[in-house]
Amino acid sequence: MLNFEFQNPTKIIFGKGQIAKLAKEIPQNAKILMTYGLGSIFKNGVYDQVKAALANHTIIEFGGIEANPTFETLIKAVEIAKTEQIDFILAVGGGSVIDGSKFISAAILYEGDSWEILTKQIRTTKGIPLGTVLTLPATGTEMNSGAVISRKATQEKFGMGGPGLFPVFSILDPEVVQSVPERQIRNGIIDAYTHVMEQYCTYPIGAGLQDRIAESILLTLQEIAPKIMQNPADYTAAADFMWCCTMALNGLIQKGVPSDWATHGIGHELTAFYGLDHAVTLSIIIPNLYTVQFEKKKEKLAQYGERVWGITEGTVEEKAKQAIQKMIEFLNSLGVSTKLSDHVEAGFEDTGARIEERFIARNWKLGEHRDITPDVARRIVEMSY
Repeated sequence: MLNFEFQNPTKIIFGKGQIAKLAKEIPQNAKILMTYGLGSIFKNGVYDQVKAALANHTIIEFGGIEANPTFETLIKAVEIAKTEQIDFILAVGGGSVIDGSKFISAAILYEGDSWEILTKQIRTTKGIPLGTVLTLPATGTEMNSGAVISRKATQEKFGMGGPGLFPVFSILDPEVVQSVPERQIRNGIIDAYTHVMEQYCTYPIGAGLQDRIAESILLTLQEIAPKIMQNPADYTAAADFMWCCTMALNGLIQKGVPSDWATHGIGHELTAFYGLDHAVTLSIIIPNLYTVQFEKKKEKLAQYGERVWGITEGTVEEKAKQAIQKMIEFLNSLGVSTKLSDHVEAGFEDTGARIEERFIARNWKLGEHRDITPDVARRIVEMSY
C-alpha cells in the first residue's frame, strides 16, 4: 500500500427529515447564497423544506445552474455574491449545483480572471463556506473537494479542487430519490460505478482492504440498480444508492492505491463537444480504454471478474476479458449504449483527432502509468465510435 494522508472534514447528516436540521448547521447571522438548478426542487418539496428550516436566515437565491455547470452562468452568481457580501453558500441540488457552488466559493475570493482557477489548476485553500442539500445521488461531490466546470464559448471542461472546497456539511435524505427521473438515476449509478473503477481497476499493490471496500460498493450498486430503477420510492434501495455514490468518491478508497481517471479525462471532452450526459460519456469510453490498456490492467480486471461477477474459470486473460464484457452488459442493462454513434447522429468521425489535438496542446498524459498519450486517447475514442 502506498503512503497517504487522509482528512475529510465534511459532516454528513443522513436520513429522513434531516433537512429540518439546516438552521443548526449555518450561523444565524450568515448571509446565504442559496444555489439550485433548473427547478426540480420546487416540484419535489425540497425548496419548501429548506425555506422553512431557514425561515430566520437571510437568503439570496440563485437558480438556473445547468447540468454540466457553465462558467458563463456561474460567473453571474459570483458577481451577485460579491455585491451582496455573501458569507455562506448553500447548494441545494445534485452534483452540478454543488460543483458550480464550489466554483462560486473559490471565485468570490480569487483575485484575477477566475477561469484561471481551472485552466491553471489553482488549488483553492480557502473558499466561502459551503453546505449542501443533496437531491440527486451521483457524483460524490457532497463529500469531497473537487468540481468540474464547463465553458460554452470554448467547448472546454476542466476539473478544480483544493482543501478549501470541502463542504462544511451535507444533508443526505434518501426520500428525495423518489422524485428523481429514471435517466438521472441511471446516470447516478453509472457515475458512482465508474468512480470506483477509476480507483480500483489499475494494478495490484497489496491494498486488500481498499480493494474489498471498492468491491463492496460495486456489488451493492449492481444489487440495488434494478430495484431503484423500477421503484425510486424504495427507501432501503434509495439509501444504499445514495450512500454508495458518496462513498465512491469521498477520498477513502483512493488512499494508498494508484488511480486512473483517464476515462473521465476523455469523457469530459465528449461532453464539451456534444453536451452528452457525463455518465453516458463514461460508458462509451471505459470498455475500450480497458481493452487498449488490457495488458497493464488484466490482473485487476481478473480480480474484478472473480470477486464482483463470480467468474472462477479460465486464465487471468480469459477472466479479464469476461469481466469487461460483464461490465458492458451491466451498463446496457441500465439502458445506455457504449457506442458514441448511438448518441451522436452525425459529425463525430473526427472526434478522436480533435481530442488528440487538445491533449497535445495541454501536454496531457493520462492513466495510472501516465502512458495514455494523445495518440492512445485518439485510438480509444475511435474504437468507441
